[in-house]
Amino acid sequence: MHAYLAGGTGAIGPRLIRQLVERGHQVTATTTSAAKVPLIESLGATAIVVDGLDAAAVGEAVATVRPDAVVHQMTALAGGISTKQFDRSFAITNRLRTEGIDHLVAAAQATGVPHVVAGSYAGWTNERTGGWVKDEDDPLDPTPPPAQRESLAAIRHLEAAVRAADGTVLRYGSFYGDPGDAMAEILHKRQFPLAGGGTGYMSWVHLDDAAKATVLALENNVRGVFNVVDDEPAPASEWLPYLAGCVGAKPPLRLPLWLVRMVAGDVAVSMLTRTRGSSNERAKRALGWEPGWPSWRQGFRHVAEVSA
Repeated sequence: MHAYLAGGTGAIGPRLIRQLVERGHQVTATTTSAAKVPLIESLGATAIVVDGLDAAAVGEAVATVRPDAVVHQMTALAGGISTKQFDRSFAITNRLRTEGIDHLVAAAQATGVPHVVAGSYAGWTNERTGGWVKDEDDPLDPTPPPAQRESLAAIRHLEAAVRAADGTVLRYGSFYGDPGDAMAEILHKRQFPLAGGGTGYMSWVHLDDAAKATVLALENNVRGVFNVVDDEPAPASEWLPYLAGCVGAKPPLRLPLWLVRMVAGDVAVSMLTRTRGSSNERAKRALGWEPGWPSWRQGFRHVAEVSA
């Protein structure tokens, strides 16, 4: 298979390239920076510099490569994420999830590429009522906090565009797996508190497992929407103190909701008290996927040991 990977140097891109190449596939991966071309080439892929928001450039690139599948992994989060100004933090990523996916789908259809795969998200996006663990048939949140509305609208757009093209949407859980992640420093400074009872659920996935699921979606030519998360959705009251212990930090502070809301905004309160986790049963069944790290408990500990 020849895969065109839009976004070859983000969180998942290098791992996805490595796994595809190891399994005998050809990869052409894009970057917006010429300085990152050597990284892509060192992994065994062909690198091209393409702005994913430039429709003409995307169309020309896909037409030239003529791949068997296109994969959308484009994000722009180098500046970090502010919970108080969440949509502003995701402004370019939201454009990549709307304009970017539209350009990529149009290029694929114009060139006759039969399969479109796109990375979506399964962290805070589920409806925040009812059971604490949702599957792909449950609705996305109809009333997100105001600071997340544009970002959720972008996710809806991406998923709708891919489904209209009979493609594959992979809703990744929250990523971890990079040694030296900035989260450790935040926890050591006790800047990540628990709000109220810490009842908000999170679903995690190791980056290697997310890449593995993406490879299987491509190889098995599976279509639809899949939650790519580990086996253990968990509330903040469990995973946050555990992560702090893994990195040798003191337990997180417990703060009242009013104080967290004042300091970090409604998004932080929502994520720590109301968000729902996701089930991975459909992905395991349809993709033939089993996470190498079935629980964040073992995964967090391993990453912390590697980083030490």
